[in-house]
Amino acid sequence: MTVNAQSRIPSAASADATAPLIEARDVTRILPGIVPATLVRNISLRIGHNEFIAITGPSGSGKSSLLYLLGLLDLPTSGEVLIRGRPTHAMTEDERAQTRLSTLGFVFQFHFLLPEFSIVDNVMLPMRALGGRPEAQMRERARALLSSLGLADHLDKRPDQLSGGQRQRVAVARALANEPAVILADEPTGSLDSKSSEQVFELLRHIVQGHGKTVIAVTHHLGFAERMDRRIELIDGAIAADRQIAKRS
Repeated sequence: MTVNAQSRIPSAASADATAPLIEARDVTRILPGIVPATLVRNISLRIGHNEFIAITGPSGSGKSSLLYLLGLLDLPTSGEVLIRGRPTHAMTEDERAQTRLSTLGFVFQFHFLLPEFSIVDNVMLPMRALGGRPEAQMRERARALLSSLGLADHLDKRPDQLSGGQRQRVAVARALANEPAVILADEPTGSLDSKSSEQVFELLRHIVQGHGKTVIAVTHHLGFAERMDRRIELIDGAIAADRQIAKRS
């Protein structure tokens, strides 16, 4: 699949540009136990609009833990995460869930599609959870998203009838369903062959460049990381480097 400026991914409404989309303030996450484990330590960072960010580091360095904290899938032991300037530590779980559904989209290494549903129904799940759209409109959007990602001939298929790269494209469509400002991806190419990995990477880059969204991706693929706009490197749960990558002509 070739992703280019002609792809018609439905776009989100313009977001407030006056505040960071996500901000972490001195965030630490300690996993309790007989010997407590510090997953993330004293991390402060700001994530802006229209960024393409790689989170890298050795195994066990806290990459996925940081992503889950930024995505409100986990809570810090200390410090706080703000979404569009709004502190999240005092939110109820329902409020956090609504914030995730409306502002954040997620793509995981193993896609987590429901095998008993068609791919259209899988993409509709976040829309149904958020509510506010008629069923026909949700289905139309799901079909449009999948078609824009090269899956127009597979809409009624179940996930097990698709290739790994196709399933990951379904996961990207599901992440885009509620028109979030930020896509968080945890090793999105980790289980794919080289050709499918390149296609998914180009798709994520197109989401940033063509549609103004922010993508934050945990990756062990340093070649991909160096083709992104910003690289945050973690070592032992702390930020070792946070640098902009020079744009290539």
